[in-house]
Amino acid sequence: MLTAGDLEVNVLEFRQRSFQFQRLVTLEGREVALFSRTETESESRFRPKLIHLHLLVPPEWVVLDEPNDVLLLARDGTTLPVRLTEQVVEVGAERPEFDEQGIPFRRESGPSGSFVYAPAELADRWLTQSAYGALGIS
Repeated sequence: MLTAGDLEVNVLEFRQRSFQFQRLVTLEGREVALFSRTETESESRFRPKLIHLHLLVPPEWVVLDEPNDVLLLARDGTTLPVRLTEQVVEVGAERPEFDEQGIPFRRESGPSGSFVYAPAELADRWLTQSAYGALGIS
């Protein structure tokens, strides 16, 4: 498993976007790695607003792809997934349930208009108001 220092100096590639590591938090007895990203809602809007994206994953699923200097997700924590290039879709147009690097994920609206992603198998516990408070997502 990577150290917090490894997570801090590398970005995680998720949904064809780069997410920055924020912190490790214990939630319901399990450690959670919180990654975040801020982007513009839509360039086609007259006054686009900033949206905040948060990604919650078990830290043992994060692996370093050293040749490409990027973090990726692997459920087994060791096997680097095949990196596929897909067209980037605006967050609001994404399906709420999808597979990323072979792992089922769910996306829900979070606090203050943000979006929060979590593995589907943990989403019922991690995509809740109490979890957002414990994670410091506001």
